[in-house]
Formats: sequence, C-alpha cells, structure tokens
Amino acid sequence: MLTWIIIFLIIAIVAGFFGFGGVASTSAGIARILFFIFIVLFIGSLIMHLVS
Repeated sequence: MLTWIIIFLIIAIVAGFFGFGGVASTSAGIARILFFIFIVLFIGSLIMHLVS
C-alpha cells in the first residue's frame, strides 16, 4: 500500500508541474486517503504484535 501512496504522490507532483490542476488534486487526494489507511493498518498491526 505504501507503494501506491508513492505512485499517486509522484503522479500528483508531475501533474502539478505540467499544470494539470484537476489531475494533481485528484492524485493528491487519493494519496492522502491511502496514507491514512496505511497508518491505521500499521498502528493496528503494531498493537496486535505487542499484545501477542
């Protein structure tokens, strides 16, 4: 999932560089959502590892 975050972030940066505002904001939004999902899953996995 971290790979997808990096891919969408790179797409957002490239699209913003070339002036595609809609594509850049959409890609940045997807990267942000995936980042928060990744963080929640990471924290859940960390807690499960510490409990067991």
